[in-house]
Amino acid sequence: MPGFIYLASQSPRRRQLLEQIGVRHELLLPGPEEDAEGLEALVPGEDPADYVQRVTALKLDAAVARHARRGLAPAPILCSDTTVALGQRIYAKPEDAQDAARMLSELAGHEHQVLTAVALQVGARRLVALSVSRVRFAAMTPTQIAAYVASGEPMGKAGAYAIQGPVAQYVENLSGSYTGIMGLPLFETAGLLRAAGVLRD
Repeated sequence: MPGFIYLASQSPRRRQLLEQIGVRHELLLPGPEEDAEGLEALVPGEDPADYVQRVTALKLDAAVARHARRGLAPAPILCSDTTVALGQRIYAKPEDAQDAARMLSELAGHEHQVLTAVALQVGARRLVALSVSRVRFAAMTPTQIAAYVASGEPMGKAGAYAIQGPVAQYVENLSGSYTGIMGLPLFETAGLLRAAGVLRD
């Protein structure tokens, strides 16, 4: 087994979380010819858990093809995707500041789910896991929401927020995986990596 894995993600948070558990990794990012954002397109009426697992599988399919196309050394390939859901409504990455403010105003004062799917390709085998957490935001005033949106942090993040950032001051409670809410649930990820022989006890 190689001493590293490929991480098919542009998220610096996922890199930091892998480093936290001592997993050496190299990035396997999409080229300009790939429509990476297109893989996250919503299907009307799709259940949030089905959505996040489907998107993760599509991202891993693309990463496996990318790996083969580039003729890279063999190693496991890790992919992950996170989405936020209020009931059955999926909150993907905001399109702009106005969209981010809308999402936050709808999430404020309510409990929502954060779902993160993880998939690991090891040769012909594919190992998968799903982390589901719950987060409750306190009520937020329009001024508070506007200030957070103006910071730029909501952009590029599911549900328009990063749990490890300033928005944490509005989190009344959470249950589940803090690292899953960040974007890579370490308990589930470590389990997949152990099953693949990458991590050893």
